Amino acid sequence: MTDQRSVRLSKYLAKHLRHQPQRIGLTLDAQGWVPVDELLSAASHHGFPFSRAELAAVVAGNDKRRYTIEGDRIRANQGHTVPVDLDLPQAVPPAHLFHGTVARSLAAIREEGLRPMSRHAVHLSPDRETATRVGARRGRPVVLTVDAGAMHRAGHVFQVSANGVWLTSGVPAAFLRSPD
Repeated sequence: MTDQRSVRLSKYLAKHLRHQPQRIGLTLDAQGWVPVDELLSAASHHGFPFSRAELAAVVAGNDKRRYTIEGDRIRANQGHTVPVDLDLPQAVPPAHLFHGTVARSLAAIREEGLRPMSRHAVHLSPDRETATRVGARRGRPVVLTVDAGAMHRAGHVFQVSANGVWLTSGVPAAFLRSPD
């Protein structure tokens, strides 16, 4: 499979496993899972056929580990805009986590903190490098440091997805530190 085909398939999966499953006739279960055979059939019927081998290669080769195949089913690991409960256990975060953004968002973030926007949770990175890559998707990145340890001690709940992304319902501005 070419790199271009791999990227197209990964984006197709994101669109239909995270945001618009109904567009191709899929129904995710409460935890976001769908049978692989249903995904393959729906994609084929909607003009984007791919094989089980291509699907497995994209899942295994995705550097961000966005998807999980478990038995005969698949799901996106986080980032949904459709209602799902990933059924992730609560986890104790490291002392600091990181969030990549861009300068034009800083004023609102300093005032309101980090909010999930259209997603179910705020996504935080375990290291600055990952947060830098995340922020760079929208322009010149700015990396914010989250005092996750203090948030946890204050009663905020954290979860960690299968690909190492930390999730929380929001980050109040008081727990954020930005570069000056």
